[in-house]
Amino acid sequence: MSMAEHEHHDEGDGQRVGYASPQEAGQAAPEEIVYVAGLHVGTGVDEPDFLGVVDVNPRSDTYSQIVHRTSMPNVGDELHHYGWQFCSSACHSSLERRHLVVPGFRSSRLHIVDVGSDPRHPEIAKVIEGDEIKRKTGLSAPHTVHCMPGEIVVVSMLGNADGDAPGGFLVLDAQTFDVLGRWENDTNSMQFTYDFWYQPRQNAMVSSEWAAPNTFQGGFDLQDVSAGKYGHSIHFWDLAAKRVTQSIDLGADGMIPLEVRWLHNPEAQTGYVGAALSSVIWRWFRDGDRWQVEKAIEVEPKETGGWPFPVPGLITDLVLSMDDRFLYLSNWLHGDLRQYDIADPAHPKLTGRVWLGGVIGQEGHGGRTFDGGPQMLQLSMDGRRLYVTNSLYSSWDNQFYPGMKSWMLKLNCDPNGGMALDEGFKVDFGAARGHEIHLPGGDCTTEIFQ
Repeated sequence: MSMAEHEHHDEGDGQRVGYASPQEAGQAAPEEIVYVAGLHVGTGVDEPDFLGVVDVNPRSDTYSQIVHRTSMPNVGDELHHYGWQFCSSACHSSLERRHLVVPGFRSSRLHIVDVGSDPRHPEIAKVIEGDEIKRKTGLSAPHTVHCMPGEIVVVSMLGNADGDAPGGFLVLDAQTFDVLGRWENDTNSMQFTYDFWYQPRQNAMVSSEWAAPNTFQGGFDLQDVSAGKYGHSIHFWDLAAKRVTQSIDLGADGMIPLEVRWLHNPEAQTGYVGAALSSVIWRWFRDGDRWQVEKAIEVEPKETGGWPFPVPGLITDLVLSMDDRFLYLSNWLHGDLRQYDIADPAHPKLTGRVWLGGVIGQEGHGGRTFDGGPQMLQLSMDGRRLYVTNSLYSSWDNQFYPGMKSWMLKLNCDPNGGMALDEGFKVDFGAARGHEIHLPGGDCTTEIFQ
């Protein structure tokens, strides 16, 4: 079967593993459904979390509604980030993009969810218990899921078996979903673990830092920052050797570097990391045989009544368009969602801004108010539709936004810059909270190209 024969855009047959290039991905048909992690952890509702199927087809009678919920078998998982068992970096005609790997952040379980058989009614195919994972790898708290060449899935793990740092990386067989052990050959170079992204043509991977699960699970304590319990470094890896080649300390302006996003162009030697607490987007780039960083975007803290210190924007997520033209970031505490033109990666230009909640007193869009602030982001392959939810992490939600009602919104993005809220789209999660969003055929945060 040729790439042309197996590359198609029907959400229902599970045959497509990925796209040959970012340009091809950008030609994908508009999504009709999206998947979103729904959480009951922290809400007082004693029910399992679920994977929700949301209708995003404007011509549908159930537009912006959760049309199906696939409940997890257990209570207390805290579904967080998840991903595919195969993606564009494993672009072979013999493979199928059929399963999502859906971690329980608190339970350390991994749920293998079949979305290929019936994309609108996913079913759980397998559950890997946290005890098995801890026994085989000595790791806990699974976070980012990426497929990798070689028919494996790699998952960043934020803690050891006891919930302390530094964590590491777990490997699954992408066909059988057997736990194969740990990925890294270097266990001494990181103080903490969080997100990661790799670039095959550069033989490079970059990883970031949050904190040990035992530090952040109960909520945020500013004293933990001064005590050195939160990360401020990023790490560059030799992808083949699975070893850290260089670590860069971002310092006081790089506290809690979370999401990392490499440009999608497989030749690119640059990308961005969002330092949440410092509210700075840093750009990394190769300079000869070394990696360098520079500030790309800074969000100034704001003096706010009732707060003992200026409120940071708290950049909790960012996403790059498939054509590497725009960067989107969410300021979870300030409440604004921003769009930057990054045609010149070193000099981002602000081209769009929408207010969706926050704590600093800005008026909501059209006079409406929104609980919480913009948090998890997902962008359509063609860059026209941006989806956003407002839940960060259960204990932090309850601490900063008590009684928060969760939502998912959609913004329409102009290919020349600018964005506007879709007034007819708002997903109500009821007592649950919405977190990460994925499209059925892969998206801007899962697709990596060889």
